[in-house]
Amino acid sequence: MRNFLIAGNWKMNCGISATNKLLNGIKEITTSLPDGVDGLVCPPSISLQTAADVLEDIEGMTLGAQNVHFEDNGAYTGEISTQMLNEVGSEYVILGHSERREYFGETDKIVNAKVLKSLEDGLKTVICVGESLKERKADEHKLRVRKQVQAALTGVEDGDATNVVIAYEPIWAIGTGETATPDQAQEMHKMIRSVLEGVFNQESASKIQILYGGSMKPHNAEELLQQPDVDGGLIGGASLKADSFTEIIDIAKQLV
Repeated sequence: MRNFLIAGNWKMNCGISATNKLLNGIKEITTSLPDGVDGLVCPPSISLQTAADVLEDIEGMTLGAQNVHFEDNGAYTGEISTQMLNEVGSEYVILGHSERREYFGETDKIVNAKVLKSLEDGLKTVICVGESLKERKADEHKLRVRKQVQAALTGVEDGDATNVVIAYEPIWAIGTGETATPDQAQEMHKMIRSVLEGVFNQESASKIQILYGGSMKPHNAEELLQQPDVDGGLIGGASLKADSFTEIIDIAKQLV
């Protein structure tokens, strides 16, 4: 019922030339994605136009941004607007990533403002939620993630649920070499879906893709994607190499 979504978050990697090289490397391996699998790449803002040009030749692979502001324009040095993203052909935007929350002070209120603005202007939102190691050890992880989901979706209409994606990222597993077990991932994804049922309704919640964002790589992708509520991955390091990114896509294809 739900397609897999294999999304690459490139973070602060790949300028224009590197973006061109990486996407052409992906294109050499695959020019179209299999049925049941959606692809997404999210390069830095400076590389969005380059990525948009190359992605025209990769069927089923779409473009996303890593962040956006909640105002249309103005004196916000260094920011980028939803209108700018629409103009460059970005279909998705990542919001509330743990690094944005930790390093740039983004609060649940700011994330919510960005979600509402992005949905209003037709962007699909990949909303990131997740707990720290301290919160998990204190058995506060479910409460923390529940609050993040509810806060991010405050004021979102039922009709916008089709443009919502949730990415669960156990912060303690990002860039550490650690990965949540498949059972841990499924437990949290199932809980998130129950929260979505409360925010929207059961039918809408059943259609929302929930991605795992804690160091998915080719060696662990299959066991994670086999979980009933894991609908793909928000992938960091493994998305920066054409062979590893496409390998995860191939793994998803086998599970469709």
